[in-house]
Amino acid sequence: MIKSELIERISSQNPHLYQRDIEKVVDTILHEMVDALRRGDRVELRGFGALSVRLRAPRQGRNPRTGAAVTVAKKAWPFFKTGKDMRARLNRETLPSD
Repeated sequence: MIKSELIERISSQNPHLYQRDIEKVVDTILHEMVDALRRGDRVELRGFGALSVRLRAPRQGRNPRTGAAVTVAKKAWPFFKTGKDMRARLNRETLPSD
């Protein structure tokens, strides 16, 4: 699912809301999550999971084409850990349909 599909689904479930307003809400939520991660905060959505940032130290790498040594700058990587409820829902066995 991509963001536009999410907005479309929310819009179809809430016909009393304008799609542009739903888009603003989704964009604001995502923006606030990114800002929290930039500050070094952890974003926890109960029943879904938690996002945090893992820092990778600067290191020496190699250019695969030339083999020359290059310096790779430090980087921040987002890390997602699924919540217990989400894992349970994903692994729940489906009932056979008649």
